Amino acid sequence: MRHEPADRCKVPPAFWRTIEHLGLPPAAVLRQARLPGTLHIGGQALVTTAQYFAMWRALEELSGDPTVGLRLIEAADTAAYPPSVLIAFHARDYRDGLSRIARFKRLCSPEQLHFAETDGGFAITTEWLYTTEGEPGIATDVAFASFLELGRRGTGRHLTPLRVDFTRPDPKTGDHAAWFGCEIRWGAARNALILRSEDLDRPFPGHNPELLEILTPALATALGELQARSSIGEQVKVVLKRSLASGRPELADVARDLGLSERTLQRRITEEGKTFRDLLVEARQELGRRLLADPAAEMEEIACLLGYQDTSSFYRAFRDWEGVTPNRWREINTASPSRGDLDPALH
Repeated sequence: MRHEPADRCKVPPAFWRTIEHLGLPPAAVLRQARLPGTLHIGGQALVTTAQYFAMWRALEELSGDPTVGLRLIEAADTAAYPPSVLIAFHARDYRDGLSRIARFKRLCSPEQLHFAETDGGFAITTEWLYTTEGEPGIATDVAFASFLELGRRGTGRHLTPLRVDFTRPDPKTGDHAAWFGCEIRWGAARNALILRSEDLDRPFPGHNPELLEILTPALATALGELQARSSIGEQVKVVLKRSLASGRPELADVARDLGLSERTLQRRITEEGKTFRDLLVEARQELGRRLLADPAAEMEEIACLLGYQDTSSFYRAFRDWEGVTPNRWREINTASPSRGDLDPALH
């Protein structure tokens, strides 16, 4: 049975109109990202996470403006948002709106939102499922600004977070502090938007129960269909890649993470002609290649992230996979412009 690849990010036509409004020609951005210059022509574009990140980096490079992500959100037309985002603006309150964004995020990109509420703060962090590289700064700005803008437009109040944490260095402009209206911590351990818990229960005057009754079932059905088409093997490998560094994951651990029983997970893996061990090896191979593609990654670090106790074990396993040592593989492949190449499946 052929499954639709899960690593897909949707780029709606409204995105291209917005960047063009800011003086950034779509074709120039795509060339800079080493993607086909006609990708923006026609309807909705589909790209992989790596290609999506390449687009954001190209926007950063061409604009030369550290606040271009914030300006994109300011210039965005709410009415042009896809239904999976538009639904949040008609929610009952800010908390409900954020919950709907998190629930249907997967319809637009393989990204998960994580919420944590403590001591009067509500922290939002994001996790990209099909990459280990850091999210481009502009993409983080767009995400956090869009979450805050949802609250501002939804409540009709100029809400400000408690704090925003960014892993990247301070650009020394002060513009982010002015836009968000709060303390910004640069060089933090993680990217996080910390909202005020008291703001989450503020009602949305534009609450539209009738529209929600129409959109919610339709989006839930679309999400269910997307999940049903996704290969269970790909889902298992996503979980494995996240947990390899903490030791060898077991089938029971993965089943619990996916919300399935061990028996159901084993049956679905078998139906795809695989074994759990096959998927574990594939996850290590794929993650190993991705980590080796980063010239700054040390071999000891890569071995640890792949769950090996020492580099010797990693070297032996890698030679079995590829027929060459990790160092030789890196020499051969890091010169290849693979990051920007278009996935043939998208033609």
